[in-house]
Amino acid sequence: MERYLKKNFDVQPKNSSEEALKRWRSAVTIVKNRKRRFRMIADLAQRSESLVKKKNTQEKIRVALYVQKAALHFIDAGNNLEPEISEEVIESGFAIGPNELASIVRTHHRKKLRLHGGVEGIAKKVSVSLDEGIVENELSRRQQIYGHNHYAEKPSKRFWTFVWEALHDLTLIILMICAAVSMVVGLATEGWPKGMYDGIGIMLSIFLVVAVTAISDYRQSLQFKALDKEKKKILMQVTRNGHRQKVSIYDLVIGDIVHLSIGDQVPADGLFISGFSLLIDESSLSGESEPVYIHHENPFLLSGTKVQDGSGKMLVTSVGMRTEWGKLMETLGHGGEDETPLQVKLNGVATIIGKIGLTFSVLTFLVLMSRFLGDKVIHGKLLKWSAEDALIVLNYFAVAVTIVVVAVPEGLPLAVTLSLAFAMKKLMNDKALMRRLSACETMGSTSCICTDKTGTLTTNHMVVNKVWICNEAIEIKSNESVQNLKSTISESVLNILLKAIFLNTSSEVVKGRDGKNSIFGSPTESALLEFGLLLGGDFIIQRQASKIMKVEPFNSIRKKMSVIVACPGGKYQAFCKGASEIILQLCDKVVDSSGKVIAISELQTKEIRDVIDGFASEALRTLCLTYKDLNGTFNKDSIPADGYTLIAVVGIKDPVRPGVKDAVRSCMNAGITVRMVTGDNINTAKAIARECGILTDDGLAIEGPNFRSLSSDEMKELIPRIQVMARSLPLDKYTLVTHLRSMFGEVVAVTGDGTNDAPALHEADIGLAMGIAGTEVAKENADVIIMDDNFTTIVNVAEWGRAVYINIQKFVQFQLTVNVAALIVNFISASILGNAPLTTVQLLWVNLIMDTLGALALATEPPNEEMMKRPPVGCGENFITRAMWRNIIGQSIYQLTVLGVLLFDGKRLLRLSGLDATPVLNTVIFNSFVFCQVFNEINCREIDKMNVFAGLCKNWAFVAVMASTVMFQVIIVELLGDFASTVHLSWQLWLISFVIGSLSLIVAIILKCIPVDPVKRASINHNDYTPLPSGPEMV
Repeated sequence: MERYLKKNFDVQPKNSSEEALKRWRSAVTIVKNRKRRFRMIADLAQRSESLVKKKNTQEKIRVALYVQKAALHFIDAGNNLEPEISEEVIESGFAIGPNELASIVRTHHRKKLRLHGGVEGIAKKVSVSLDEGIVENELSRRQQIYGHNHYAEKPSKRFWTFVWEALHDLTLIILMICAAVSMVVGLATEGWPKGMYDGIGIMLSIFLVVAVTAISDYRQSLQFKALDKEKKKILMQVTRNGHRQKVSIYDLVIGDIVHLSIGDQVPADGLFISGFSLLIDESSLSGESEPVYIHHENPFLLSGTKVQDGSGKMLVTSVGMRTEWGKLMETLGHGGEDETPLQVKLNGVATIIGKIGLTFSVLTFLVLMSRFLGDKVIHGKLLKWSAEDALIVLNYFAVAVTIVVVAVPEGLPLAVTLSLAFAMKKLMNDKALMRRLSACETMGSTSCICTDKTGTLTTNHMVVNKVWICNEAIEIKSNESVQNLKSTISESVLNILLKAIFLNTSSEVVKGRDGKNSIFGSPTESALLEFGLLLGGDFIIQRQASKIMKVEPFNSIRKKMSVIVACPGGKYQAFCKGASEIILQLCDKVVDSSGKVIAISELQTKEIRDVIDGFASEALRTLCLTYKDLNGTFNKDSIPADGYTLIAVVGIKDPVRPGVKDAVRSCMNAGITVRMVTGDNINTAKAIARECGILTDDGLAIEGPNFRSLSSDEMKELIPRIQVMARSLPLDKYTLVTHLRSMFGEVVAVTGDGTNDAPALHEADIGLAMGIAGTEVAKENADVIIMDDNFTTIVNVAEWGRAVYINIQKFVQFQLTVNVAALIVNFISASILGNAPLTTVQLLWVNLIMDTLGALALATEPPNEEMMKRPPVGCGENFITRAMWRNIIGQSIYQLTVLGVLLFDGKRLLRLSGLDATPVLNTVIFNSFVFCQVFNEINCREIDKMNVFAGLCKNWAFVAVMASTVMFQVIIVELLGDFASTVHLSWQLWLISFVIGSLSLIVAIILKCIPVDPVKRASINHNDYTPLPSGPEMV
């Protein structure tokens, strides 16, 4: 079976080829309900059609942006007419209509923009101040005139749609026809109401199956809808009522002043107000890979594009379906998400079992008909047929069809979806948002996590802890130490320090509504600004006194930020700050203990490096702050690359998050290697890594430049030992991930928050973007968003991933046992006795127990601590393990033996006699069979452990399913006998049925004492942990 599955039903968890997707689809031959079976499967034809539509739309947009705008200047050369404005717009206090406003940006129409008075003129016409922003009580009025920032979406399915899909099951349709014919024939032969019982019983069973199936599917759809809604949540920084605040992208209106920074998605069409080095990637909209610089001469910003570099402010001019992005979204039909490897594999298992079941179904029908026709031949009635004969043949056919219902496990692939939906909902509550369905499943196989330091292992609440300035290192603990620092340095040094802090920053200090200062920006920048405020500086005064001429924003490649500033008196200065080792190399002067600027000597350089290393060894992030006086001949278009004066070295403390050390230890015990990849100083990185338990005595800490210089053979030798990579570039992270996957076959999860992390996030088996510090570009390329930026949450995702895999194994073990027992019992009985002990209605009830109810019970088990005490399951391992086969075969033999004994010698053993002996025996067989499934469902909670009751009471879904199954079984036997072909049982026979079922618990204990040879697998060991025996049997 495994060889067949690997050949035909093997797909990659991420970026699987279209050939593999088509191959498994063509291999699925037996499907009862295509609508339901393939609901969560990608529609390749629709996806291909959507891709063509997208390319066509992008080409139209490209033509509009890069060709039509040139022609428009000629066409409109003599047309200076003001467009008509509707009364509604004028009455609302605006002077420009929504279509005219949208067309300016959409067509990049500079002439129209000039006619309207430029950006300032547009701002006046939409009644907004470019400094204060809109007034919040105008929101509804603006939305009424200019629209909401929402795109057309496909309406969600209603409950009755799922009912209709459930009714598309071919076998259920056949059974409904059989039920209708049975009622007609029954009325003709047995009269009312007796002749209706069998047909109504089948109809009621079908109704129950359809209702439970539809309710389960509908609940899943609601869970996925909630997840999709969460995925689309994007917060943007805007200025409203004169204050900076964060609002949802969907709450933006015309006139909003939006602040953009690296990695942001442009949330609406708009016009550039101000900013520095704003570089926009328009490839998602136009298909053009070349980024576009936005400035006052080219101020047009389009919704859906990405900020690749720089920062800026924009005025929103059109939203929702009036933007090109909205129109692009409207034309796209979604082909669905790629199916997960487990979904595909279980489709393969369902296909194999379906073929076997169909064979048994046909054989059962042929055997029953052969015996029936043989009896007619013996009695000379072959050519004499009555209505009763037709009813018997119809019942035989119904039983055969019902065997197909039971034998084709449609619920197997859908159980994966149920389990994943349940896990994703729980993880969302635990601050992990799954952007891709297979991410949770793949995370269970993760063998390596490459994690960032800042914000993931640490709290990301940064404060300046130490400062080296004027040849003296000072610890900042309180206001007293701040005052001590101010008394140590001269007024001129303090002034230049405050300028370096307040002018060379991408963050802002703004007054809140309560009058208090609020800092908007990255944690590192915020720590510096807070330190500047403690020193008595005023951000607004410093900004107003100087004019920023040019900015080179910080990014993970440059590892520095630089500005040129025009100071009062016609002077110009450049300020630069960043990674201490890099910035120190740019300095040739330093501020000495007296506050004078002197040339920096080799001895001083060594002393400063020692200071930096000392700060770093205390797990402090180190930054150098520098400046340079510029003469009148400097190039205003480029920022100096050397000749700076070192003002100070700042040590910023970012404490390790509580619980991280335990989470890392849990990963080590689970066979998951944790590697730290950071841009920080190597000594800082090593100190934090040791505190977290990542760096061991024989582990290797390496710097990015050294890693990049390694040959392929050297990488192969060193990568297994690498536990810390410091001063790394995003390309280093990408290279490490690529080599871990290709050279060592590891399943790699990688964290990232910056725009430049996107390639590594995309390349990794699991990309984990940070929800707080992460940019929209990083989130878009990730598979999981860690909403609290916490490493412990990543470990929770791994736990749930393992739980999903093992829960599906439990469910498969349970369902295969029911399949084997039901098929063989009915076939043997038909072959020897000439009738099937389990009727159509009874088999439908058993199908409901093993399908939807079984999935609800077993596929929603929460993870336990034991799951993180074994190595991860490799991608190439057999899904159905030897322990599972042992349990399936052992339980099937027990059930077949018990039911066989009852079938052939039950009347004597149970001392049954009289006219009702046969129906009583058949009811006992049915009752015993159901109780065997109930107790076997409990057995399946553990594949190899003896104690199957551990944590049972914590899983309310399992308990509810068990209780409802037993309750409905009592109702079917005692109250619905006419419809279900059952009779009343005495309490002694109920007890016998219960005992027969409960004995499967003892059988399970005996089976688990039988050793099975574990499948040998090479365990990856880079962290000195002792691998535990592999496989789900250890859980």
